[in-house]
Amino acid sequence: MSRPAALVALLLVFALAAPAWADRPLPAPRQEGGMGVFEALKKRSSAAGGDFSPAELSQEELSNLLWAASGLNRGQTGWTVPMAHGRPPYCRVYVADKDGVFLYDWASHSLKEIRSGNIKGDIGAQSFVKKAAAILIFVADGQALAEFGAAGEELSHVAAGAMTQNVYLAAAALGLGARYIRSIRQEAVISALSLPKGDTPICLMLLGK
Repeated sequence: MSRPAALVALLLVFALAAPAWADRPLPAPRQEGGMGVFEALKKRSSAAGGDFSPAELSQEELSNLLWAASGLNRGQTGWTVPMAHGRPPYCRVYVADKDGVFLYDWASHSLKEIRSGNIKGDIGAQSFVKKAAAILIFVADGQALAEFGAAGEELSHVAAGAMTQNVYLAAAALGLGARYIRSIRQEAVISALSLPKGDTPICLMLLGK
């Protein structure tokens, strides 16, 4: 085999062995109509651990839930949840489903693949966590929170609380099940998401039908 042919063959091997990242654009979220906020509050509840069906969430449903969590709702500097000093969201949202793990990019309203593979059974302390169709993972962004000093941890938890409550209300409006989970396997989450030092997993939100 000639040297150029050998080089082409070697590059082909590396290309086939490399991970095939599959970023996902999301459909535009619904921002008008639907269930009223007081009706959604009345229906808001935590789904029982074993109640999730095998059905997957549609991309439209996932789009609406992620936009509710921290989507842009007022131009380029307003979000569906409050952020200290008007800073961009310093609590990131990851999505884990049967295909892989994705980071929600609020600016482009899309999902950026972090890794392939199903980690749902590895990140929660309870056995039923893996039954959810999708899991939202809320992570404090250590670098973004550094400017707040000692208050950073509290601010990240306040943000996660607001974000998960928005998801609860959106799930109620969509007729979906949701469940907040605080008991997580932190080291497993850090490893699975390859989180940089200083980033802290806060909680999970299980989603399903």
